[in-house]
Amino acid sequence: MQRISALEISNTPAASQAMLDAVKAKIGMVPNLFKTIAHSPAALQFYLLQSEALAGGVLPAPLREQLALTSAGENACDYCASAHTLMGKGAGVKEQELSENLRGRSNDAKTQAALNFAKVIIGNRGQISDAQIAAVRSAGYSDAELVEIIAHVGLNIFTNYFNLVARTVVDFPLVRTEEEVALN
Repeated sequence: MQRISALEISNTPAASQAMLDAVKAKIGMVPNLFKTIAHSPAALQFYLLQSEALAGGVLPAPLREQLALTSAGENACDYCASAHTLMGKGAGVKEQELSENLRGRSNDAKTQAALNFAKVIIGNRGQISDAQIAAVRSAGYSDAELVEIIAHVGLNIFTNYFNLVARTVVDFPLVRTEEEVALN
């Protein structure tokens, strides 16, 4: 059951409404994630501005989606797994690869290095060894790309945790991660 409800147009704060209208104009719908974050215009703006800034970065769209899937898998977020599987297909990533990415795996060695880096960041809460930095660099990633991988991990942790706390209703074709954690 949802803990924080997705807003309807009639009860959306005015400051969030224009941002939701822009999302709808851009992608043709307003996903429940946005409708739920919209309770706080500041949080919605935070999320949208971060997403927009990173979309203009050096990492290609397919890798951004693959990183999002790895984060969703690591954090057991079905909402993000579902959304980013669909967006990954749209970015040209093959379906079998997307399924592997959700488990932090890739058939491409360079992509695998980025996904390994993301998994270590998440699993070790940012405590990275020199050898782990060297491994991702030796795969061909620049410092700008390393910075953006870290930024994408941070953004995806926000959405993973947000959806898990809010229990956002999945409004994409459902993709399940692992079993949900049972909490009392």
